[in-house]
Amino acid sequence: MFTDPIKNLKAIPLKENDIVADFGAGTGYYSILSGHLVPKGKVYAIEIQKDFINIIHDKIKTEHLKNIEVLWGNIEKIGGTKLADDIVNVVIMSNVLFQVEDKNQTIKEAHRVLKVGGEILLIDWSDSSTLISQRKINIVPKDKMREMFEKNNFVFVREVDAGIHHYGMIFKKVS
Repeated sequence: MFTDPIKNLKAIPLKENDIVADFGAGTGYYSILSGHLVPKGKVYAIEIQKDFINIIHDKIKTEHLKNIEVLWGNIEKIGGTKLADDIVNVVIMSNVLFQVEDKNQTIKEAHRVLKVGGEILLIDWSDSSTLISQRKINIVPKDKMREMFEKNNFVFVREVDAGIHHYGMIFKKVS
């Protein structure tokens, strides 16, 4: 692995009753880990690719988790996650924003679903990663990403050591 999800999640300690939204859940790695960490809470695994949704469902059954709900949703649209306003404690965005065309819309959707004081764990590809830059993927440098979040009513909390090919940051919703 290029980044360690367990280590990344430890950077934003989840409480047992937290509500977590995994934006762009992929195959559900962060969702499953979060499900174990919030046994009295809830995890929303939001994914647009239907093949991944089936994979996540299979993993949930294998892990015997009852607190994960898989949603087919579009994180690039306001309301696209199908979550209510102000209900989530933590949003996870791992290796997803570099794929999104309208990053500001995704950040606004995260803002909409987060409670005031809620946090975002952002992990994304580093612009210094030759592995990813050779594939000509639309990565956003860390300082530009921070500016985008701050322009959308988030406060930078701290950086997360996400490995040599990624950067990590935690942001808090203030209003």
